[in-house]
Amino acid sequence: MKKFISVVLSIALLLSTVALAVSAADDGVMSFAVASDLHYVEPTEPVEHNNDDPIYYYANRRAQMEHESGFIIDEFLRQCAEDENCEFVLIPGDLANDGKVVLQQHLDVAEKLRRFEKETGKPVYVISGNHDVGVDCATTIDVFKDVYSEFGYDEALEVVESDCSYTADIGDKYRLIAADSCDPSKSTEDGLTTDRLSWIVDQAKKAKEDGRYPILMMHHNLLDHLPVQRLISRNFIIRWHISTAEILANCGIKLVFTGHEHCSDAATYTSTLGNVIYDFATTSLTMYPLEYRMFHITDEEIKYENKKITSIDTAALDKAVPDLTDEQIALMEKDFEAYAAEFFHHGIKYRLGRDLYFDQMGIEEDAVYYNFVKAAVTGLTDILDMPFYGENSVQELAAEYGLVIPESDYKTPWHLVTALVGMHYAGSEYYELESTEVTMLLRTLVLILRDDFAGIADSLFLVNLVNKVLSNIGIDSLPKELTQLGIKVFGEVNAAEFAILGLISPLLYKFAYDNDGVDDNNGILPGYGTVNVQNNLNNVAEKYTNLVEKVVFYVSMMLKYALKGITIA
Repeated sequence: MKKFISVVLSIALLLSTVALAVSAADDGVMSFAVASDLHYVEPTEPVEHNNDDPIYYYANRRAQMEHESGFIIDEFLRQCAEDENCEFVLIPGDLANDGKVVLQQHLDVAEKLRRFEKETGKPVYVISGNHDVGVDCATTIDVFKDVYSEFGYDEALEVVESDCSYTADIGDKYRLIAADSCDPSKSTEDGLTTDRLSWIVDQAKKAKEDGRYPILMMHHNLLDHLPVQRLISRNFIIRWHISTAEILANCGIKLVFTGHEHCSDAATYTSTLGNVIYDFATTSLTMYPLEYRMFHITDEEIKYENKKITSIDTAALDKAVPDLTDEQIALMEKDFEAYAAEFFHHGIKYRLGRDLYFDQMGIEEDAVYYNFVKAAVTGLTDILDMPFYGENSVQELAAEYGLVIPESDYKTPWHLVTALVGMHYAGSEYYELESTEVTMLLRTLVLILRDDFAGIADSLFLVNLVNKVLSNIGIDSLPKELTQLGIKVFGEVNAAEFAILGLISPLLYKFAYDNDGVDDNNGILPGYGTVNVQNNLNNVAEKYTNLVEKVVFYVSMMLKYALKGITIA
């Protein structure tokens, strides 16, 4: 009897050990990394000078850390290799910066990914971006598929012959639909045709028939990641995005991974049937804030978090790009994130300033409106370049127009603008209604409107003539005097400013404060297995409640910041 009991206990112990091993090996969680817009560029010499800054002179118009890009990618892959939970990697396009015309860039990226897969056994899945494939270019659709054959295509269940789309099973319960959203004959526009959309829907249905949940990856955004992105940044979001989101949500797709906009933003849409779809746009890995995403998914929940690149192999960078100075290398070693942030500031300033050049705007000197535009642009750039505080500052100029600029750590309006742009790229914008940043942004906008009006009016021949006469009696500028007089008589907001600020204020504020209910960088959402009739009914009710709240928000913003937000504090 004792022997029998011992045998039974031994078997029970053995079975429990096996069960624990199985449980440890498969805990029901699928974990993976998402990094987008790698924009790899091979290090070159000499390093190009784009501005006069002694450190960040090579900051380019995209604010992309091109020379450092390969080493940033290496660090990302190193982190994924060391993360025991990371099972695979997704990359939603723009693997190479000049991939259309410089095939070697793709070959270099593919070699990095190949080495990663070989050393870790963790697969990588890619899809093309607008920088990757072109017509009559070095990298055609077929060439792209060949170079990246090991990263999705070789194991694909289905590959579309006419573009770069394919499907592949990931984990035990999910199917990746990697959809080519690009038009290879155009620069940035989406190419998600009705045929391609139909293919995605068919693949989602096949996934469900096979007992798998469909996950979509494509380069272009599905949902707005900016206020009215379809108008402001139309080439970065697919056409008819709302109707497309409705279709995709109702065919069972809950997760969409995109890039292109270079922002870390999570957007959501609820269909008329109550199905919720999330578009996770991931910022460019090789520009500030140097981030990627980690996802941990079960049937019940989708947990996500942002990860940062905080250091790179500076010794290897110094060897590859000897033109970089010892001071630059030392600053990177001290705080690579801070270095990237300052690089970003100079790059965005360079880009925005470059866009204001007359040759960029296509305005000739003999154009009728040349003087008007020149006066407006000069007035704008003058204010952006001014120090916020001290002698000859924005604060002093604003006081002449009845505006108070609050104290802050921002040096110039350029620093404020690039900080807000940086917050958009980093996600989780937190500047609330009464924040210093929002107040400064709107009051600086009013100052530009008021002072630019004076500058534009000064460019008129008749006004110039009158100004010469009035200068003899101590009045420097007629438009400036009239504007200041109007402020004293009619108050802090005139009719034109009311109209302009009433429309712009909510958009500017939404750019600075993301309150859509879905955290951009870290959060937990309902998983694929939570879809049911009751939950969908709750989703529909929440959708229309949020819609009402949004309308109320915009109306209140228009009134608050058009009437009160710019008054003297």
